[in-house]
Amino acid sequence: MICFGIDPGIGTLGYGVVCQRGDDLRAMDYGAISTEPGRPLALRLNDLFGSLDAKIKEHSPDVIAVERLFFGRNTTTAEMVFQARGVVLLISARAGLIPYEPKPSEVKLAVCGNGAAEKQQVQGMVRRLLNLDRDPKPDDAADALAVAITGLSLAMYDR
Repeated sequence: MICFGIDPGIGTLGYGVVCQRGDDLRAMDYGAISTEPGRPLALRLNDLFGSLDAKIKEHSPDVIAVERLFFGRNTTTAEMVFQARGVVLLISARAGLIPYEPKPSEVKLAVCGNGAAEKQQVQGMVRRLLNLDRDPKPDDAADALAVAITGLSLAMYDR
């Protein structure tokens, strides 16, 4: 089973593709898609759409997972990130998949066994779970891999 995990963002969107065979988890691909600050929002969203759509077509995932977001005070940032998240939901629907949408605490719980784990703990566990030589970079990609691992867990639970 292949899960495409996404850490949504407008400036930087992290993605991670994880394949599970039995108890074995492997990172197939991960990275970040960046958009140019100062460009009109519609063009940045279109850039995200094109890049993300190509990645999803490349990997043909069985499952898509996108982190659910919670914001405090910065409503401008939240609005832009939620619009990027809308692009992810549209691409998921076009791929015929309803995405899993774990909260950050659920991702931390699935990967570290602690819903309040620190970012470094999550990165370290992602490295261990996926048998990587070093912590995945950038942070957005590491978070997306954690989301993909969580998506696989949720999908296995739904079966």
